[in-house]
Amino acid sequence: VQLQASGGGSVQAGGSLRLSCAASGRIFSMYGTGWFRQAPGKEREFVAAISFSGVNTYYADSVKGRFTISRDNAKNTVYLQMNSLKPEDTAVYYCAARKYGSAVVARDEYDYWGQGTLVTVSS
Repeated sequence: VQLQASGGGSVQAGGSLRLSCAASGRIFSMYGTGWFRQAPGKEREFVAAISFSGVNTYYADSVKGRFTISRDNAKNTVYLQMNSLKPEDTAVYYCAARKYGSAVVARDEYDYWGQGTLVTVSS
């Protein structure tokens, strides 16, 4: 499975962006998928995850109520809608997929990683 993240950019605080993670391989629809982010000088942290069916989702407390993860299995794509962005959301965002269908928080549970897309939020 190859993952391609896109949709990053520069936005002012309070603005919105939608990230996309496009995957190759028809079995992607069976994989749990997550978004992580890494700010300069910090470790990569969990942002959101979604099960293969889209029924179960999880969010980091820092983004709950502002970000929404979703997926379109017909398009082999997972999305991260980010609203009410804050300067502290500035980071490189990575999508990841795992060979099991459940959504999980732990970074080391994911088997495939995309290349990352940069989100910059200015105050």
